[in-house]
Amino acid sequence: MKKQLLRHIIVFLLIVSGCSAAMAQRRNEGLLNRPYADLKPIHFGFSVGLHVQDLNISNNGFITPEGEAWFTEIPAYSPGFCVNVLADLRISRHFNLRCSPGMYFGNKRIHYINHSTGDKNTQDIKSNYIVVPLDLKFSALRYKNIRPYIVGGVMGILDVSKKRPEQLKLKEADAMLTIGIGCDFYLPFFKLCPELKFCFGLRNLLDSERPDLQDNPEMMKYTQSVSRIKSNMIALTFYFE
Repeated sequence: MKKQLLRHIIVFLLIVSGCSAAMAQRRNEGLLNRPYADLKPIHFGFSVGLHVQDLNISNNGFITPEGEAWFTEIPAYSPGFCVNVLADLRISRHFNLRCSPGMYFGNKRIHYINHSTGDKNTQDIKSNYIVVPLDLKFSALRYKNIRPYIVGGVMGILDVSKKRPEQLKLKEADAMLTIGIGCDFYLPFFKLCPELKFCFGLRNLLDSERPDLQDNPEMMKYTQSVSRIKSNMIALTFYFE
């Protein structure tokens, strides 16, 4: 499921990029749109897009006094929505420093499987992220109204969603390394920049201190069965600059 959805995202990005490029070239064959857009020392914009959240869960093989061994996984992605504002600082001909704070709204559906009996439980973790990405953008030379680029950087995350006492509890703050590819399409009145970004969490998000579950071993056993949780994310965004 996960690989199939990722494949669909990449195909969708290529189709949108190809259509945008074809339209721009057909309308303005030989004409450069916004020829001085990349010479501005600083410019602003915004983006909207889709993303999927994933958790890299390390199970430790914990066995309860009743002989139960629970395995935790996320078998499929759940799509979410994101919106950002953008500030772009020109460093040189090929390099730009970009900051794009925003909000990511998503969901993660966790499955718990009992190895002994095959019983299953589920948990939905809803996430409302405030994100502050800081990226270094390296752009190739412009060809007519197209300019591909790559980006890399870091992203701070704060989850502001309401917490409830559930099987697993995640910490609110995280940091991610990010890397992505994209392309600037110069249209008559703005730049359209589709971008595919991969984000890798650096922090163990598992909150193993659960005083709220000390008197509830039926819920606590899920936390005890996991040793580490790290977050991953794939985002497809469209910048308007």
